Amino acid sequence: MTMSNNSDEYRTLASESKGTFKDRGSRFIALAFPVETEEDIKPILQDLKKQYHDARHHCYAYRLGAQKLKFRANDDGEPSSSAGKPILGQLQSFDLTDILIVVIRYFGGTLLGVPGLINAYRTAAREAIENGEIIVKTVNDIVHIEFDYLSMNSVMKIIKEENPRMILQEYDLKCTIQLEVRRSQTDRLVNKLGKVQNTSVKLKNISNIQDCE
Repeated sequence: MTMSNNSDEYRTLASESKGTFKDRGSRFIALAFPVETEEDIKPILQDLKKQYHDARHHCYAYRLGAQKLKFRANDDGEPSSSAGKPILGQLQSFDLTDILIVVIRYFGGTLLGVPGLINAYRTAAREAIENGEIIVKTVNDIVHIEFDYLSMNSVMKIIKEENPRMILQEYDLKCTIQLEVRRSQTDRLVNKLGKVQNTSVKLKNISNIQDCE
C-alpha cells in the first residue's frame, strides 16, 4: 500500500462511501465521511442515529489533520476495543485522515464473541474505504505580497519561476498579490520575494488544501 511520504501531503477520501458485512444474522453497515473538524462529526452522528434508529450499535472512529494527531474510537456498548479500535485500525492501515467511519450494527440474535466482532467491524470499515476513492491532498499556505509598481518585473519573474496559484491581484502605485503555495515550497518562495526591493511578504496563518496532481 502506498503511503504519503511528504510532510505536506496526506491521503483522504474524495466523497462518502459505504461498505457492508454480515455474520450469523448480524448486519454491519459502514459509512465513511470526509470531515475536517470535530465539529463536522457531531451532526453526522446525530443524523445517523435518527436514520438508523432501530440499530443496536453505532460504533465509530475518526482521524483528523494532515499530521493525524487527532483521533478517537468509540465502541457504543460493544465489548471494549472490539469495534471502535478495529475501525480506527483501518484508517491507520490505509494511512487516511480527515475521515469519520461509522459502523452500524443490526443484531442478528447470535453473539459473535470479541474475535468475531473485531473481524466484523474491521471488515465493514475496510469495505467502505475500498469502495471509496482515495485521493492525495496537499497542505497549502497563503502568501501575501505588497510591492511598488517599479518592482513588478522582479516579483512576476519569481512568480513565473515558482508557479504558485494566483488568488488575488491588485495593481496600482502599491500592488498586492496573494498566492497559494504548497507548504514544502513556501520558504523558497518567501525567501526569493523577500530579496526584492520595496517588497513586503507575509505568510497568512490560513491553510488550504488542494488535490495533488
